[in-house]
Amino acid sequence: MDFRHTRKGRTALSAVAITAGLLLTVAGCGGGGDEGSDSKGTPSSAPGTAKGDGGEKESTTPSSSAVLAEVKGQGGVSLTISSAKRDAGGFVTVEGTVTNGTGNAWSVGDWRGDERELAKNGGSIAGASLVDQTGKKKYLVLRDTEGRCLCTRFTGGLRRGETTDWFAQFPAPPADTTAVDFQVGSMPPASIEISEG
Repeated sequence: MDFRHTRKGRTALSAVAITAGLLLTVAGCGGGGDEGSDSKGTPSSAPGTAKGDGGEKESTTPSSSAVLAEVKGQGGVSLTISSAKRDAGGFVTVEGTVTNGTGNAWSVGDWRGDERELAKNGGSIAGASLVDQTGKKKYLVLRDTEGRCLCTRFTGGLRRGETTDWFAQFPAPPADTTAVDFQVGSMPPASIEISEG
């Protein structure tokens, strides 16, 4: 009799485990959570996606209406800024793309900055800054307690002709400051407008 109760208990436990597994699978496939974003926290509808002719066509460059600024450096590297949003947490997130038009692999070089602490960030955009000309202040990329930037790291650099997304987070200038200059490495400064996030 004990054996029969044990077998019934195991059968019931197996049924519960299978049901729980199915529920977790359905919940995982159901989306939920952050609607409209993928696992990296970026919007699932990229600005460069266009619909037409009954299908979707993706482009690798943002539409001209989404571009705040574009600068070209020596040798063919170009940087595009598509958004600069002030968040409630007291920081500004700047995003865009960088394209390697040099004809060779590009290793980011001086974009990581000159500070010794930033050397740990490898090939990154850690040396970027926002300059408030009116308030005469310079804002550096935010870092965690171990000196890692809150920015994109270009692991392995960029191959010839490659375009990739980037982001960098900065302390927010005062609320009445809406225009700043974005600067990184030897690239020319880019004047951008900060929007409310």
